Amino acid sequence: MDLDTVRTFMAAADTGQFQEAAAELAVTQQAVSKRIAVLERDLGVRLFTRTPRGAELTVDGQAFLPHARELLRVAERAASSVRTGHRPLRVDVIASHGAAAGLIRGFQRRHAEIELDAVRLSDVETSIAAIRSGEIDASLRSVSAPGRPLPEDIESVRVLDEPLHLVTGPAHALASARSVTPVQLAGHRIWMSGIAPGTECAAYYDDLAAEFGLTIESTGPDFGTEALLDTVADTPALATLMGEQTRLVWPAGHGLRRIPVTSPTPVYPHSLLWHRDNPAPALAALRVYLAATPPSRVTADTWEPGWAIPH
Repeated sequence: MDLDTVRTFMAAADTGQFQEAAAELAVTQQAVSKRIAVLERDLGVRLFTRTPRGAELTVDGQAFLPHARELLRVAERAASSVRTGHRPLRVDVIASHGAAAGLIRGFQRRHAEIELDAVRLSDVETSIAAIRSGEIDASLRSVSAPGRPLPEDIESVRVLDEPLHLVTGPAHALASARSVTPVQLAGHRIWMSGIAPGTECAAYYDDLAAEFGLTIESTGPDFGTEALLDTVADTPALATLMGEQTRLVWPAGHGLRRIPVTSPTPVYPHSLLWHRDNPAPALAALRVYLAATPPSRVTADTWEPGWAIPH
């Protein structure tokens, strides 16, 4: 159903005159008559009866009137939902407890006037497809993946280098260390549940393990971060790796330790991805905010995979 014909019907119904409806719509009276005729033909009923006083609604016209009004309201809401400045800024943050989510929370505190939706997508291909389709505006995607360059219409900028921490239970052999080196981790079992094969996260830890001879396991069911911490707390032979800005909460009795990894410090390089033709002012504000965000305190002695998006 053509919305112009519905708007014309509403104008004629509200004014009671085709001539006044034409003036309101800035069209000719003949155009109003043609639009009404088209709508009546589509609906298969007469909507108006011509009288000496103008145009009166028929019984069918009166029945159609509230639905026509609602059709126009729905159309206006639909258009408003995607107009610049009206639709929420939609950003992929991968996980609710990670560094990306922390950056977006900081942005929302700074820009409370900007409506924002945080979504969590599984991998870089999914997030890029969502950016290109307009489903999301941006992704705070951890890293690119080896051998898979970004499409030409996707822009990127490195926004955060996040140092890694070793997380152990109180009985682990390294639990009392103030810091550990990647070389010291060799020979210790590191469990990273929930890493999906083929993702950039898996590629990062595969390269880290290969570089320093580490044993990183991702087998077993993924019951979430809480279950992972429960297992690490109770298993002296297991440890896990977490980003420095990953928000962790555990029961006091767990006695978990967070130990910086240094010499070199492995950093997880987070980048913002967006479509180069996206004009949303909220996206521009996010880019400005991230560009001004102070970087993590990282020494010059760092490690990252060679295929990460460059600074």
